[in-house]
Amino acid sequence: MTNNSTLSFPLLDGTRIPWLGWGNGTGDASKTAIESGKLALENGIHHLDTAQNYNNEQETGEAIRQSSIPREEVYVTSKLSGLPRRVHVPFDEIRSSIQGSLDKLGLIPNLYLIHSPYVAERGNLKAVWQILENLKDEGKLHSIGVSNFRPQDLEAILDGAKYKPVVNQIEYHPYVLTHLEPLLALHKQHGILTQSFGALTPLLRHPTGGPLKPILERIAARIAQDTGKPIDAAIVLLLWTRAQGVCVVTASGNPERIKRLGEVAVMPDLLTEDEVDEISRVGRGIQFRYYNGQMEEDFPLPDLPSQ
Repeated sequence: MTNNSTLSFPLLDGTRIPWLGWGNGTGDASKTAIESGKLALENGIHHLDTAQNYNNEQETGEAIRQSSIPREEVYVTSKLSGLPRRVHVPFDEIRSSIQGSLDKLGLIPNLYLIHSPYVAERGNLKAVWQILENLKDEGKLHSIGVSNFRPQDLEAILDGAKYKPVVNQIEYHPYVLTHLEPLLALHKQHGILTQSFGALTPLLRHPTGGPLKPILERIAARIAQDTGKPIDAAIVLLLWTRAQGVCVVTASGNPERIKRLGEVAVMPDLLTEDEVDEISRVGRGIQFRYYNGQMEEDFPLPDLPSQ
């Protein structure tokens, strides 16, 4: 695993995480977890991200075993999600549920997350976190973190925690920056790394692309002209995310796109400081989230337009 400060980020527990990961939670990526995961690994994306409710932990492990990349060079993330349509995992099943993840993967993941605060029964979030802490002490888990946690969820588990979560994986892109301000401040205060899913939402899911689209396209054209390499708006958005000190999980089942992501994984910094600032400034004027869920419950939204 490279220790290059651009290509990986340090975590609180002294380990490092690659800045770009391939996720198999959506679309064709979830249905082709073995072949697409293997392709991602062999094209330079040495971070695979899965979860219980993606129903492909076993296939994720198989992708690693079938690839030519040694296990020690692969970073694996999985998550305690519970079964589909189940609101929470009963407290007395937490340990066995996590063991089920390890058995399906056939390995101990580098990082294991609580997929959502709602995985825990009401009032049990801190106790669930303590189970992950205990499993870490027992050597059954390595790095531990959370996903889709709001400020109040983080505060609940940080109170008296033996180990702080090393990451909080959330929908992160320029159009949620204003809403996320208090959460990102908490991340900074405690040294928790922000991990992004849905990083390409402004281009892929916003109905028009909003005011960022022409800016991203202009920057892409500038970089392409300067480097003589094909650069599109999506690559610019991924590089902006890295410039924020945020690591990315992105999904694709398209072989050519996966190969392109492999090239992005090792790209140098290509954006100017002014371009990074412009993307952030324009993004803060819009509120658009695709995966709203609990992130908009009891976490007030800013009074901003969506266009």
